[in-house]
Amino acid sequence: MMRSKRGGMTLGLFDGGSAEPRKEILTSGAFILRGFALPDEAALLTALQAVTAKSPFRHMVTPGGFRMSVAMTNCGALGWITDKTGYRYDAIDPESGRRWPSMPASFLTLAKAAADEAGFRDFLPDACLINRYELGARLSLHQDKNEVDYSAPIVSVSLGVPAAFLFGGLKRSDKTKRVPVTHGDVIVWGGPARLRYHGILALKEGQHPLLGGYRVNLTFRKAG
Repeated sequence: MMRSKRGGMTLGLFDGGSAEPRKEILTSGAFILRGFALPDEAALLTALQAVTAKSPFRHMVTPGGFRMSVAMTNCGALGWITDKTGYRYDAIDPESGRRWPSMPASFLTLAKAAADEAGFRDFLPDACLINRYELGARLSLHQDKNEVDYSAPIVSVSLGVPAAFLFGGLKRSDKTKRVPVTHGDVIVWGGPARLRYHGILALKEGQHPLLGGYRVNLTFRKAG
């Protein structure tokens, strides 16, 4: 397995002569880094367990009163939440009344390295939304628009069961590209792609040796 720059080697276009590219361009400003998170797998999963012990996963409710099929939690200075009053970032976990857990060093290092690999220098996220998908869970097409400014990229890390990531255009009606994502893949988008619509198709049945039937997604943003 090829190591990323944080491990002392550069993420190459090809891995061991494989025909599958390790770095793919989705569109201008958007990339998928295949297997980029694999060198950090153990550290990420250990940190994930520590975060969810303090702020467990929960199914939030949309402003329209619908329970989301995706379970969520957060870490970092700010956390994304939704309830009947709207979508927003907040420093406080509404279930515990305490601040969200601090962002683990392994999370921050990975997010910065992935952004750098995609050409977005000096990324310093202050929020990590953690989504947990089970069989049938999905995330409809949406834009990330609750952040203060859009100059920083989005870094999205896939762990566990494979899924289909939908990447669209700047309008909801634009044609979408279906991108398969597997354990360790990282998608980074920013610049001209920052406000593109995206989502996840309903998760199909599967098993991962470390995460069972779940897919976990770490989404890093500069929110404040």
